[in-house]
Amino acid sequence: MINYKIWTLCMVQRGDEVLLLDRQHDHFKGFIPPGGKVGFPESITAAAIREVKEETGLDVHSLVYKGLYEYVNTTKKARYMIFNYLTTDFSGTLIEDSVEGKAMWVKIADVEKLPMQTSIRRRFPLFFEEGTFEIQVEWNEEENCEGAVHIRCI
Repeated sequence: MINYKIWTLCMVQRGDEVLLLDRQHDHFKGFIPPGGKVGFPESITAAAIREVKEETGLDVHSLVYKGLYEYVNTTKKARYMIFNYLTTDFSGTLIEDSVEGKAMWVKIADVEKLPMQTSIRRRFPLFFEEGTFEIQVEWNEEENCEGAVHIRCI
């Protein structure tokens, strides 16, 4: 039996800036877009909208599907899928300090200087390109790290 886990991520863009969370708790530290787990039987898009609201206070609309980022662990027969969205359509007021991290607007040109997980950095530029992407990372269970990475832009 294969174990599936599903998450979402939503890049919120305002002109030449994006909204990122400065996440400083647990093992997933660094600047990240809002997102999180998809609850059952919640739809993937509804989860993205909910996660942005919970983590930032903003209501997002007109989400554009940008691509899939997934980890495949053949040893554990596990597939972890992250569905990625982009929006420029939002309303509301930012939460001062979320449990997930402080939300802040960052210039897209400055993002490369920020501490960020490899998985976020790898897909970041693909949000602003035409079309969609699919990134599959084969997890090396023995070494507990990423193995082969396959990137496909469609």
